Amino acid sequence: MSESKGRNRQYEAMFLVSPAAAAEMETLLTELNGFFERIEATVLAFGKWDERRLAYEIDKNKRGVYLLAYFTVDPVQIVEMERLCNLSESVLRLMITSAEHLTVEEMSTIENRAEMEMEANLREGEEAPAGAGSDR
Repeated sequence: MSESKGRNRQYEAMFLVSPAAAAEMETLLTELNGFFERIEATVLAFGKWDERRLAYEIDKNKRGVYLLAYFTVDPVQIVEMERLCNLSESVLRLMITSAEHLTVEEMSTIENRAEMEMEANLREGEEAPAGAGSDR
C-alpha cells in the first residue's frame, strides 16, 4: 500500500443507495459514518441530495436515493473508501471527485444531517407496532 504523505485534500462523494436502505436512514448513516471514521476522514458536509428514478435497474432497484458528502482525507485512503462501499450492501454506486475548487461555505450549503436524522426518527415512529394505536 502507498505511504501516506500527511496531506489532506477535499473530496466530494456521491452515494447512490436503494430506497430500502434509505428507509433505514439511521442504520445507513451509522454505516457511512463508520466508513469515514475508518479512512480517518473529516466530514465537512453531508446531506440527502435527491430521490430519483434510475435510467436502468441496479440490483432490481428502479429508484435510488442520492447522498452527497464533502470531506477531507489523505488521497491514499480513497481506494479504501471505494473498497468499503463496494462491499456494502446498502451502497449501490459511489462516485468520488476532487472538490479542491469549492470553498467550505459552498460545501456547507448541502448540510442536512439533522434533517436526515429527524427523518430516521420519524420512520422509526411509523414502524411502531400495529397495536400501539394512532391518532390519525
